[in-house]
Amino acid sequence: MQVVWFKRDLRVEDHQALSQAARVGRVLPLYVVETELWQQPDASARQWCFIAETIAELRARLGELGQPLVVRLGEVTSILAEFKKFNLINGLWSHEETGNDWTYRRDIRVATWCRQHGVRQYEVQNHGVFRRLKSRNGWAGRWDRFMRQPVSVPIALEPVQVEPGPIPSARDLGLSDDPCASRQTGGRRAGLERLNSFLTKRGEYYQREMSNPVEGAAACSRLSPYLAWGALSMREVAQVTEKQRQALPPQATQWRKSLRSFSSRLHWHCHFIQKLEDEPRIEYENLHRLYDGLRPRQPDSELLAAWANGETGYPFLDACLRSLRATGWLNFRMRAMVMATASYHLWLDWRAPGLHLARMFTDYEPGIHWSQVQMQSGTTGINTVRIYNPVKQGYDQDPQGTFIRKWVPELTHISDQHIHEPWKSNDAQQIIGTIYPERVFDHLAAAKHARERVWGVRRNSGFYAEAHAISAKHASRKNGRVVRKKARDADSPAQLRLPLGDPS
Repeated sequence: MQVVWFKRDLRVEDHQALSQAARVGRVLPLYVVETELWQQPDASARQWCFIAETIAELRARLGELGQPLVVRLGEVTSILAEFKKFNLINGLWSHEETGNDWTYRRDIRVATWCRQHGVRQYEVQNHGVFRRLKSRNGWAGRWDRFMRQPVSVPIALEPVQVEPGPIPSARDLGLSDDPCASRQTGGRRAGLERLNSFLTKRGEYYQREMSNPVEGAAACSRLSPYLAWGALSMREVAQVTEKQRQALPPQATQWRKSLRSFSSRLHWHCHFIQKLEDEPRIEYENLHRLYDGLRPRQPDSELLAAWANGETGYPFLDACLRSLRATGWLNFRMRAMVMATASYHLWLDWRAPGLHLARMFTDYEPGIHWSQVQMQSGTTGINTVRIYNPVKQGYDQDPQGTFIRKWVPELTHISDQHIHEPWKSNDAQQIIGTIYPERVFDHLAAAKHARERVWGVRRNSGFYAEAHAISAKHASRKNGRVVRKKARDADSPAQLRLPLGDPS
């Protein structure tokens, strides 16, 4: 019996591990709900609810092929041992996973168990992330070649006399209540609908509107949770997007720009995950070690709570965090701003706000998330330090205050003129400090302080030598930005081409 272990690949279509296992012998498709995984500080009920909907649909789809998904609750090796006792496992198949540190260590335990019990283990590449990569040189070409490979199609399965098992609820897993009224619906059908509507209707002005918090909610693809949990494969999305782009008429200039921009972000998706694959410590250590100790390791609990609850006194920032809590999603620009504000203006170590955001994002993808958290906190040593002004971002991205008024109803009676800076309004005394909080930081003074501290690290002896090594391992090679093998002065920024902030 070939056990196919589903993890972040909750689909039948373009599931290489399933297809290959089915050619070897009878297949038992398995999803293990790991109780300990769901007690980790980056896990949340909204994520599990999305997954539960997705695996329910996956179970039905596998049933159409002949064998429904088997669901078990517990620790993976114990469950595999039970199957082994009843001669239900000869081979274990799965896709390679780049998850958090807990799943990394769990995969090591599973590999050890397989060796000890004579079970052959097969791990198949899931998307454009490459194991044991020696150099980033040529990475984009490898990504393109992988995405051009044929999409595998599902084949019939023989039924296995095994009880399918129930799909537990978030409460069964001991997860805290996590209301997310506008969360995206899980499942492949919902993902395909989002893909089709983006490529044919919603995405025309993607390039222009993706940074806008109001228009971006519709103009962005909204595929991220379906890619994060594998209801859709990156390969099928890349191929369908390229096919749609090739079919555009010559006059569809705006569509062409938007789909080109979207395609580049599919590359960036895997580019960021590759960083965590190559260096798992990104999840819990500063990438550039000279930033160790820069911020207090224990965050100010009151500041952290004000930020997380959208009660900082900065309307646009608060609107973003409240929107995230209610929907499980923010566009990239807003994600960057809320993280940068926590790290720079509130001077919080990135781990605590990073964990809060991880729990809030339905589309939490550890490789993208922790790479971006460090990038927006200025601790990579190779990215441009970007300290977003939360007031200016509001004026730029929500000039009429539409987004603010939706999520910060306390400011209903503030005029458009002062919606971004209500403390300047004639009504300030009736609102600020009563129904809407006082500002918990001065954005100009805090930014100045942060800029001096972060750039001060870059003046340390040895900074650029380590940055050079980080760039060699992780930086994009796009647009000729290569790392020189031999620099005349390793501590000189002139000898190290520091890449700009990567888009996502």
